[in-house]
Amino acid sequence: MKSNFGHVQVNIDPQDLNFYRDLFAFLDWSVLYEDENMLGVGDEKGASVWFTAPIKPQEKNDYDGLGMNHLAIAVEKQSNVDDVYKFLKEHAVPALFGTPRHRPEFCGSPSETYYQVMFESPNRILFEVVYTGPKR
Repeated sequence: MKSNFGHVQVNIDPQDLNFYRDLFAFLDWSVLYEDENMLGVGDEKGASVWFTAPIKPQEKNDYDGLGMNHLAIAVEKQSNVDDVYKFLKEHAVPALFGTPRHRPEFCGSPSETYYQVMFESPNRILFEVVYTGPKR
């Protein structure tokens, strides 16, 4: 059976929709749907992420607890990670865990790199933007 990633729904506070819209516009994803409680964005291969108001109130997300730890977005060039880092700084969003940085422990070859920036959204959703490929 062949399969691929389809979509993920992330429940958020609707007042933060602008953050997600701006972030994914910067990452060159298309808006698939938008209203005052929901934003759907899609990549060029058909995968999508849907940010929506929760059905019931909840505590802040704990990405180290049960559930999804983080959402990773792959980019084509190592410099794209640095561009996202600049975007985050312009939006007063701190990078986490000493990123951006290379993670040689995630590579299978010394000529390859795993270069990432990690950050938290306003709703404590942990994101990673990562380049994997030839070291530059």
